[in-house]
Amino acid sequence: MIPLDDTVLQALLIAVVALPLLGAAAALLPAPPGLRGRSPEQAVLRHGVTVTGAVLVLAVLLALGFDHDRPGTMQAETNVDWIPALGVRLHLGTDGVSLPLLVLTALLSFLCALHCYAKRPPGPGPKALVALLLLLECGTLATFAVLDLVLFFLAFETVLVPMYFLIARWGGAGRGPAAWKFVLYTLLGSVVLLLGLLVLGLNAGTFDMVRLAQAHGSGLGHTTQVVAALAIGIGLAVKAPMWPLHSWLPDAHTAAPTVGSVLLAGVLLKMGTYGFVRILLPGVPDGAHTFAPYLAAFAVAGILYGSLVCLALARRGAKGDLKRLIAYSSVGHMGFVLLGIATLTRTGVNGALYANLAHGLITGLLFFLVGAVKDRTGTGDLDTLAGTTGGALYGRAPRLGGLLAFAAVASLGLPGLAGFWGELLALLGAYHPAAGLSRPAFLVFLALGALGTLLTAAYLLQVVRRVCMGDPAEVRPEALTTVPDVRPYEFAAWTPLVVLTLVAGLWPGALLGLMEPAVQNLLPGVAR
Repeated sequence: MIPLDDTVLQALLIAVVALPLLGAAAALLPAPPGLRGRSPEQAVLRHGVTVTGAVLVLAVLLALGFDHDRPGTMQAETNVDWIPALGVRLHLGTDGVSLPLLVLTALLSFLCALHCYAKRPPGPGPKALVALLLLLECGTLATFAVLDLVLFFLAFETVLVPMYFLIARWGGAGRGPAAWKFVLYTLLGSVVLLLGLLVLGLNAGTFDMVRLAQAHGSGLGHTTQVVAALAIGIGLAVKAPMWPLHSWLPDAHTAAPTVGSVLLAGVLLKMGTYGFVRILLPGVPDGAHTFAPYLAAFAVAGILYGSLVCLALARRGAKGDLKRLIAYSSVGHMGFVLLGIATLTRTGVNGALYANLAHGLITGLLFFLVGAVKDRTGTGDLDTLAGTTGGALYGRAPRLGGLLAFAAVASLGLPGLAGFWGELLALLGAYHPAAGLSRPAFLVFLALGALGTLLTAAYLLQVVRRVCMGDPAEVRPEALTTVPDVRPYEFAAWTPLVVLTLVAGLWPGALLGLMEPAVQNLLPGVAR
């Protein structure tokens, strides 16, 4: 690691958050004559790669300069008055909980910009596309970096507009209704979230998330905590997404362009679960304790529901869409994250955070791969891809088929890959929930969650069998028999996700050592 002065860390964090916003504004301006290259379109797409690449470099430098001997302490803090009359401050900082999410967001944004540079999604000109991608990156990074409830809400809302336009203008069939459904669901959730944040901040006398975590609910009555927890929890659950507030997600993923799906699954869903850990658990612990069994029940229902829907979509004759199947799989995977949070234990919350990161890596890779299959074949329909004997992707495009199988087994939680540890720790947290929670109830949740892992394996292996296996000579229709293998720009975009999935699976202690002290600070007094 590179020890850096705290002033340098502050500057790095401010630059990580602000640079995408400045880049978004610059993308709308005419390119200087010397930087246009072959065309203005190429220049603006290259601008997107340059800005997101610079943000990634700064995020990596921030991670290297972070003091790993005290990851539970808030570092790189900037804390200045913004609206003194309301007690709102420009407070930024990072610790072992938020730092990995900042790096993940910067990485996926760069890979998406690289993908757009090589293969721009069909639709309007690239200026708006690049500006929206950078604005989306800015809002997401700010959500993980700010430490004031009002700023958190503003950053949380910033991502809605760019994602709406990415779906509505560059999406596929059904993009209009899907975009409206996305924005209406999330806006309604945001209204409830704002009410909960105001109840918490006004009654606590501060909007500062660090002070709220240190107070740990002291000075707040039980009724206030319950009301705040209910409102904040509902608002965050829409974005998580928690069953039954998830129904916007499959339509949004199915209609979105590939880069939209990658960012939606890879980082936007994490904003909701991050809010649970950063705000709800430490800020209103009594309210969180009251609703924990209900959150666990909804989480387990989401695990089973998502898995059963995926099984139905994967069967022959169901006309299941691959992107829709991966979207429903996210409902199940995020269910494990919510189950870990609901245990109110350090083990469960660490598992939830680990599963968050693993889902971002693996599902981001899956959406890249499914988008590549759809681009090559012109369809995401499983029955069309599989034909009568199977899609034979191993025989027609062996590298693409191998990567799809790798991502699938990583998603089902194969030991040695990133998806395994988060689910394991979430289930272990359910085995010994926090004091005061019903252990028999959580043992039932544990059993149902374990059943969900079996169902997940069943549908993902079914997808691999139907898409990757079979005889290339028997694939129908004939137009689908030739499939180009992985292209160089795809190798560049996918390799980091493959490598990080392996590293996180083989060396879990690196991430857990970063997160555990921060979780311990957010959950004081919890034994394990």
